[in-house]
Amino acid sequence: MRNFISVNDIKNIDQLVQKALDYKSDPLKDKTLGIHKRIGCLFLNPSMRTRLSTQIAAQNLGMEAIVFNVGQEGWALEFEDEAIMSGNTVEHVKDAAPVLGKYFDILAIRTFPSLKNREDDYSELFIKQFIKYTGVPIVSLESATLHPLQSLTDVLTITEESQNSKLKRPKIVLTWAPHVKPLPQCVANSFSQWINAWGIADFVITHPEDYELDEQFTKGATITHNQDEALKNADFVYVKNWSTYRDYGKIYCNDPEWMLTKEKLSLTNSAKVMHCLPVRRNVELSDEILDSPNSIVTQQAGNRVWAAQAVLSELIKSNF
Repeated sequence: MRNFISVNDIKNIDQLVQKALDYKSDPLKDKTLGIHKRIGCLFLNPSMRTRLSTQIAAQNLGMEAIVFNVGQEGWALEFEDEAIMSGNTVEHVKDAAPVLGKYFDILAIRTFPSLKNREDDYSELFIKQFIKYTGVPIVSLESATLHPLQSLTDVLTITEESQNSKLKRPKIVLTWAPHVKPLPQCVANSFSQWINAWGIADFVITHPEDYELDEQFTKGATITHNQDEALKNADFVYVKNWSTYRDYGKIYCNDPEWMLTKEKLSLTNSAKVMHCLPVRRNVELSDEILDSPNSIVTQQAGNRVWAAQAVLSELIKSNF
């Protein structure tokens, strides 16, 4: 593994998940693997779980982790090649990235879509430019279109719960939820990409009309606008809001009827409920669900450490 940007960087999902589970049972088993290695974590937008879990994962492997908030602490970066830098940007990624490659053995980057121009966002220019110019392995801590560490965590959590329940082929439902503002498609895209690539589940995506995701990520899933139909006999329900893809970055429907409730959960196979967090209580998910035994959002968030540790371990072993 040279970089970790999407599921396409993974040869075997189950093997990576098992590595993460092994770290969960013995966090310090490879405590010297990353000794004398340094990871830089660059954040172009805020983070809590991703930031902390990556730092902990690196430390468990003996790595030094340094966090840098680019927008608050550094110069405004330019990413377009051949740009005439007479505006607000101060430093070109072509100059900054190679220096970061000298400072760090691995560079982890979190970017965020503008939700204004779909072509720009879906080009993934920011992370591609870092890959092009840095010269060291790159880890996505979320990009404009994908969130692979979150998705690996999700597969890990579903695997863990399926083993406990002896489920051989679970039914997994990704359901859209209301929100007070437009959110990116990153988590929904990434979850869809990973579950489809994993291929061991019956996967259904449900959302209101006009909230279709990019088919490159959803191809292989069953897609329906009927939430109740989708929820029938589900074993896992992943709740997430996303804005429109075609008429990019908009909220058309914010129907509170799409919020998952105990009544709706009764249609499922007493499904475990997942969310990437942060969650708007009683908007995206009701208190009665989040505070119930069906909710595994805390377990899911805790697993972020083991997913990140498995990825960093693979990168160290592959590149050094």
